[in-house]
Amino acid sequence: MSAPRKFLKITLRVIICALLLTWIFHSIFMNEGKFSFEAQGKDWTHLTRMEQWKVAWSIGPHELWETLRLIHLSAFTLSLLLVGLTIVVGVLRWRMILEAQGLHLSFVRATEISFVAQFFNSFFLGSTGGDLMKAYYAARETHHKKTEAVVTVFIDRLLGLWSMLMFGALMILPNLALFTDVAATKDSQNAVAALRMAAIIILGMLFACSLFLVLALWGGVSSRWPNARAFLRKLPKGEHLERSLDSCRVFGQQRALLLKSIVLSMLLNAICVVQVIVLAKGLDLHIPPLALFVIVPMITCISALPITPSGLGVREGLFVSILALPQIAVGKTAALSVSLLTFSGGLFWSVVGGLVYFFLRDRQHLNEITEEPSESDES
Repeated sequence: MSAPRKFLKITLRVIICALLLTWIFHSIFMNEGKFSFEAQGKDWTHLTRMEQWKVAWSIGPHELWETLRLIHLSAFTLSLLLVGLTIVVGVLRWRMILEAQGLHLSFVRATEISFVAQFFNSFFLGSTGGDLMKAYYAARETHHKKTEAVVTVFIDRLLGLWSMLMFGALMILPNLALFTDVAATKDSQNAVAALRMAAIIILGMLFACSLFLVLALWGGVSSRWPNARAFLRKLPKGEHLERSLDSCRVFGQQRALLLKSIVLSMLLNAICVVQVIVLAKGLDLHIPPLALFVIVPMITCISALPITPSGLGVREGLFVSILALPQIAVGKTAALSVSLLTFSGGLFWSVVGGLVYFFLRDRQHLNEITEEPSESDES
């Protein structure tokens, strides 16, 4: 892809992100402006559209800030630590996957790379864009197994995504009441519709991810089409593609490793939910914890799609829409606060990752192994 076209594509995504955020904030500020205006005994309907907008944007930001300030410092601090814990668990999972390929990376080095990936994640599309940088750095760790190193990042993300999707799908069952409850207000009806649509998307993503995972780890295409491998070799970078495929097969042969990786992923997923529970309690919101065990994975997976930088706008819209469910009934401003505080946890560790990137990249650069590749490694 040419540089101008790539720039245009990124710019378009950023514009979409800005429009989504503007629409969400405007909707919430209009609600806050109307509530505050009518609380003063004034008639909101007598204002022109422009006057309503002016009142909304003069009152709304202040009301949102006041809501954000309600978070208890202890709860916010704990939420930051929980996000940091997810990064540590992710490092443990990645090192296990690296070991399966015979790649030995110290815990400190793997943590540094993960923090740098977290930094780039804050402005790349979706919430997994930092994996591109993680793969780049992983490849620099070795001369003779660059392809395998990159594949570990791909498998790590694939297993993590599949586990989160499965986690969310399993939690639908104990939360069926959220999907079937009769909504009285328009906001509640929209919330139920949004949750149902999110469930459909999640189940569709789970099916597609499961199919892709099976093909990547165990294959089956070449057995049905004997010429598939020959066709693969003829493609641009076909040799690397075939080597990547063979690297994936290594993980398929290690069931114990897959099981351990999924267990760690499920633990990571639970920590993500607990972070939101802590924030909700810190804001004195009465959200059933069980409900968040299905809502948070859904929002996390959908916002991971490469739609906007770091999932901004998508995540906020989903939080605002879904938390209006009848059994939860969280106001739009409070729901937006939960979303922004959730994002701030990742942003905090992105700043830490930025410091690691800028201050340690020269002193502790990812050195390449100087050994010549052996014949067995090249085969």
